[in-house]
Amino acid sequence: MASPHAPPRALIVGTGPGFSASLARRLAMEGYRVALAARNTDKLAALAAETGATLHQCDASDPAQVAALFQQPEAAEAEVVLYNASFRVRGPTIDLDPEDVRRTIEVCAFGAFLVAQQAARHMLKRGSGTILLTGASAGVKGFRQSAPFAMGKFALRGLGQALARELHPQGVHVVHIVVDGGIRSERRPDPGDNTLIDPDAIAEAAFAAIRQNRSAWSAEIELRPWVETF
Repeated sequence: MASPHAPPRALIVGTGPGFSASLARRLAMEGYRVALAARNTDKLAALAAETGATLHQCDASDPAQVAALFQQPEAAEAEVVLYNASFRVRGPTIDLDPEDVRRTIEVCAFGAFLVAQQAARHMLKRGSGTILLTGASAGVKGFRQSAPFAMGKFALRGLGQALARELHPQGVHVVHIVVDGGIRSERRPDPGDNTLIDPDAIAEAAFAAIRQNRSAWSAEIELRPWVETF
């Protein structure tokens, strides 16, 4: 069990260069000890060095690997857990490979369930904690040639709603974050029309949700660029 005077811990599952990296930096700046989990941790070396984070290899869609992750104090003691893993396959529905569809749903939704289940078990013992689930436009509306991603993100949103009603009365905050728009990155720079979302701004909104008073908890927040093209 963590010392009552130790800095709080945070776990980010499905870490990449966008929102999750921005939140890792924001949490580290606030004194959190951050743990980063991903299938491939090699790509996270620079972020880990920058934030002082520990790295953990984990396929979030594998129950055994998720259970093993939460055997470690970096995950078991986390006061904040973000599920940000995602996978998608696009194309006409009649042409889609069923295994790719299965993988999309496993990563987008089943993995979120596995991580949230493990996180909740530990948080409920403490009577506190925050679970963040990264959603998308596809969890609100299905787009053409993107049925698998819509299936996964709709399921994720349903998970968030159900968990909020179950866990909020027990002191665990669950927030589904709808990122309704493209996220700016080095690979996807803003074309100059302010239509992409700044990942640091998403992280700031997420951190504000973490800090919310329980008398006015958000179960879902929706973020979109102030200029829309969709």
